Amino acid sequence: MSDQIIRQLTADLQGKIEAYQPQVEVRNVGKVLEAGDGIARASGLAGVRSQELVEFANGVIGIAFNLESERVGITILGDYAGIHEGMEVRATGRIASVPVGEGLIGRVVNALGEPIDGKGSLQYSGFYPIERIAPGVVARQDVDSPVQTGIKAIDSMIPIGRGQRELIIGDRQTGKTALAIDTIINQKGKDLICIYVAIGQKKAAVARTIALLERYGAMAHTIVVVAAADESAALQYIAPYAGCAIGEYFMENGQDALVVYDDLSKHAWAYRQVSLLLRRPPGREAYPGDLFYLHSRLLERASRMAAQYVIVPADFGGKTAKPEDAVDGHVYGGPIAKDDAEKALKALSNPEAHRLVKCQGSGGSLTALPIIETLLGDVSAYVPTNVISITDGQIYLENNLFNAGIRPAINVGISVSRVGGSAQTRAMKQVAGRLRLDMAAYRELAAFAQFGSDLDKATQSQLNRGLRLQEILKQPQYEPMPLEQQITLLFAGVNGFADAVPAERMKTWEQDLLRYMEMSHPEIGRDIAERRQITPDNETHLREALKAFASTWI
Repeated sequence: MSDQIIRQLTADLQGKIEAYQPQVEVRNVGKVLEAGDGIARASGLAGVRSQELVEFANGVIGIAFNLESERVGITILGDYAGIHEGMEVRATGRIASVPVGEGLIGRVVNALGEPIDGKGSLQYSGFYPIERIAPGVVARQDVDSPVQTGIKAIDSMIPIGRGQRELIIGDRQTGKTALAIDTIINQKGKDLICIYVAIGQKKAAVARTIALLERYGAMAHTIVVVAAADESAALQYIAPYAGCAIGEYFMENGQDALVVYDDLSKHAWAYRQVSLLLRRPPGREAYPGDLFYLHSRLLERASRMAAQYVIVPADFGGKTAKPEDAVDGHVYGGPIAKDDAEKALKALSNPEAHRLVKCQGSGGSLTALPIIETLLGDVSAYVPTNVISITDGQIYLENNLFNAGIRPAINVGISVSRVGGSAQTRAMKQVAGRLRLDMAAYRELAAFAQFGSDLDKATQSQLNRGLRLQEILKQPQYEPMPLEQQITLLFAGVNGFADAVPAERMKTWEQDLLRYMEMSHPEIGRDIAERRQITPDNETHLREALKAFASTWI
């Protein structure tokens, strides 16, 4: 019996030996030469690519950052305490990427896209590399749609367009983050997905921000990416790129997204730390020479993509179509896609039997709101001036205005939006056409009037109206205002309906006016909200309503 068992075992073993097929596996492996302070240097890894993920023997992940002739500089994305000289490190073949998709909405993730909110695993649609080439000029279209911030001073004087890069800049504690949070809160119930990237902030401050977003119902359309102050410089460095990649998913699927980088000053500090540790040559203020490129390759990814159009039968069901639905097999894209498609439609033998339809997943946008912190209002410092030159304009917050109770503390004299009126609704253009220039003139005139006692009647009138407009433009934090209410208040102020109101009672007047319009003339606000313009008939009704309110208000 035992001999039979031995023969059976021998036969089985012989069969396995004969069936064995040797496999050769090539791995890109290196050895750690030195490690510490969140970085490592390794020999080998000859075929590793820039921004490729590498894995150490203890399971910690890093990114190939410096590609030198005989060694590779690696930024470590986890706990670097267990990484030591001689440890094996191998390339993964995967470029640094983050999960993207609708499932991230309402979640808090770290710079690697891993959930940190305790709500379970993420539901994602795929992975996007954190570093991507910005869309080309042909793939873009002009910025012509507004991002309604709900902040009167911004929507009226420094409008932000979808696809724009608008810098928020100012000293510490001047309300920079509050502007961004108000903008996110104002998107409740709208079609804009928001990504808030917290870079180098204390975890307590981030927790307060998340609590605010939850309190006002804004987390339902918001993704928060966190690289806190106690995390490695490498994670703080990749955080904004991760947030941008998440936003690009929505843009490339035909949706509109807004990403807030809070703030890029700390991002530059993190990059400087990583660069110095990797012994890159320092330049001005010890920053590496490619600091400009650091932020330009991030902010250039913000854009408004050109919509693509196809020609379909007139009875085609649906507002969007797929390329294969085109009757002529052609997809019209580029900045003048609609004009080209309309010409092709007219050229058909029976144009009345066809119509234009937008392609699915086209025409999305990614808007960037980077935040930069200045020191004593110095906008000419190295990091601020770099970011100013990259962006499409800046909202400058001033200490003196903040301390004087003018909040938001926006200095309209040096704040600018290079998109301008193109990013405003027609209704806002109608009431706020000269508001920015008038407010800048008022503040200069008010400063001059302090040294004069005898002012002519015209000057007094200008100062009087400017003071009332300044009070109208004041706005508490976390109270964004709908477009129709902004239009009502600004129309009243610009057209002199508030000139007789005592300055100290302007807030009461504002609240009473909005309540009166909502209760007695709700049709005026609804018409403005629907048409997004003030028609002649509606202007007449609005003036009559304001006169009636003025005659009864005490």
